[in-house]
Amino acid sequence: MLTDVSFTVPSGSRACLVGENGSGKTTLLRILAGLDQDFVGSARVPGTVGHYHQEPPFPLSWTAREVIEDATSRQRAVLETIERSATDMARPDANREDLSRAADVYEAALAEAERLNAWDIDSIAERVLDAFGLSGIDLSRKALHMSGGQVARLSLAWLILKRPETLLLDEPTNHLDDRGSALLVSMLASWPGPVVIASHDRAFLDEVATVILDLDPAPSPFRDAPQDDSPGSGLGITSYTGTYTDYLDVREAERRRWEERFNEEQAALKEARARVGSSHSVGHSSRAPRTEAKIAKKFYSDRNAKVVSRRVKDAERALERLEEDQVRKPPKRLSFAGLSAGVEDKGAERADTGGDGGQRTILSANRLAIPGRLAPVSLDIREHDRLLITGENGSGKSTVLKILAGAVTEFDGTLHHPSRLTIASLAQEVGVIFERHTGAERRGSWREETVERLYVRAVGEERAEHVSLGTFGLIAGRDVQRRVGTLSTGQVRRLELSVLLANPPDILLLDEPTNHFSLKLATELEDSIPDYPGAVIVASHDRWLRERWEGRRLNLTQCGPGTA
Repeated sequence: MLTDVSFTVPSGSRACLVGENGSGKTTLLRILAGLDQDFVGSARVPGTVGHYHQEPPFPLSWTAREVIEDATSRQRAVLETIERSATDMARPDANREDLSRAADVYEAALAEAERLNAWDIDSIAERVLDAFGLSGIDLSRKALHMSGGQVARLSLAWLILKRPETLLLDEPTNHLDDRGSALLVSMLASWPGPVVIASHDRAFLDEVATVILDLDPAPSPFRDAPQDDSPGSGLGITSYTGTYTDYLDVREAERRRWEERFNEEQAALKEARARVGSSHSVGHSSRAPRTEAKIAKKFYSDRNAKVVSRRVKDAERALERLEEDQVRKPPKRLSFAGLSAGVEDKGAERADTGGDGGQRTILSANRLAIPGRLAPVSLDIREHDRLLITGENGSGKSTVLKILAGAVTEFDGTLHHPSRLTIASLAQEVGVIFERHTGAERRGSWREETVERLYVRAVGEERAEHVSLGTFGLIAGRDVQRRVGTLSTGQVRRLELSVLLANPPDILLLDEPTNHFSLKLATELEDSIPDYPGAVIVASHDRWLRERWEGRRLNLTQCGPGTA
């Protein structure tokens, strides 16, 4: 999984690990935390180490009060040490040795109290709990009886309040809202020791990173370099100084240079092959000469042929060098350009022939609601709409998409669209697309299919011949014959997206589309949305996506209606 990975993170630096799912980010953090000893090489981490991961760092039998008291116990202990050593130094009967010892203890305790923010720990704890959505929690409640999100946020609060010298954070913002993320960013900005973070939260990475450590370096353009486009390719690690935006800019510049060199070399190769071909067409007759004149003519012809032969060999050697040194073709980017949805063929069945900018409404929803699950929401979708649905967890973002997709059929309100309109969804739940092709009695059996066979089953043989599995560059060639059950969650989600794009629907629904995708693919997916030929409706809490969205928005609330 990890080969020849070497890096250093100085105190005060915040190194952010990026890479595909399965590239080794979590494993690397576990090695640094001392939890995984099965590796070759060395890992040195200074001082106390705090590791935030899936397992809570305290017993679930503890109450919230016990967790907070444990998190702040070092601060209280060091304040007691300061008070005690100050008392010792003030003793009138203390000798010089006692005073010196007490002064040393006092000085060390002062430095530790400064590092731990010991004097402000109560106000800091209150601020952290409030920002992490835990201020209203019953302090006598045991972690065992809390939700998974509450336990995760309490675990992060415990770690931040503990103030270890080295911080290792695995997806720290998964259960934080914008306010909680903002507080975490501000606290990490002044963290005195080294910080190593693995995260898919691009907005968070952009705000907190001082260096990006890429575990999936861009494939080498050179043909003789070790190549592997799989997660955890074992090709080392690449370090980029700066923010996540800086990292994207550098990677894009590298990509452009690669593409330019590839195009230039292909043109040179074409010219060299043509030169070799024309050189081979130059020759002379092989018949023996019959007269002295002909013998003389052949002499000069043969001498000329040697020159030509030398030129042919030179041209062949030049072509050989070009072929040996040429760079590989750059990996394909995901793109919706050139897709064709069927929306243009359904003009006679529009829900409404009016609309903004000449676009006609193809779907209308009026006061969709499910008691206790979705407050009334209304929306009109035009043929090339781009709509982003936002809202807090539990506000009903996924529910709206499921109603539009026909996955939820019992709801209040009305939904109108032409009968021939096609709507398809990339759901949060992985495998939903494939369940429709196996039936209830064979639920989950799609995992036993090969990738290629499942793709053909999902899109149909005729469509699969027209749009091959590799069309969008989402599935690596080596994975085509793998059993789907052996793929990672991200790879299965890539396969689902391939199925959707093979026959683009009039309305494409994307529920948390950046989940389980690499940062690179998530960015490519977002960049492709403007080129989609039909309408696109996205439900997302991804702050990076939200801050860059240029289409319409619908914000759902849990206490009132929304309209788009």
